[in-house]
Amino acid sequence: MTHSHRHSSHPRISARLKRANGHLNSVIAMIAEGRPCPEIAQQLQAVEKAVANAKRALIFDHIDHCLDAENSGASESHPTAGFKDIARYL
Repeated sequence: MTHSHRHSSHPRISARLKRANGHLNSVIAMIAEGRPCPEIAQQLQAVEKAVANAKRALIFDHIDHCLDAENSGASESHPTAGFKDIARYL
């Protein structure tokens, strides 16, 4: 995290996370309203899935764009170091 960068996928990922945030706010409201637990659990599952999909898209984008660039220009002794760094979030 030494430098800032943006990719063309970042706005789409941000939009996914904003939708997930909206769903999460709805879940909080459902709890306050006393909605049935199975309905709440179903919505929480949807929120988890949305966040997981956003994370996956970000990681794949990083692999496609950042790791290729890091490994193509430098002859580092451990070309998989960048992949291992991002893979811990899988």
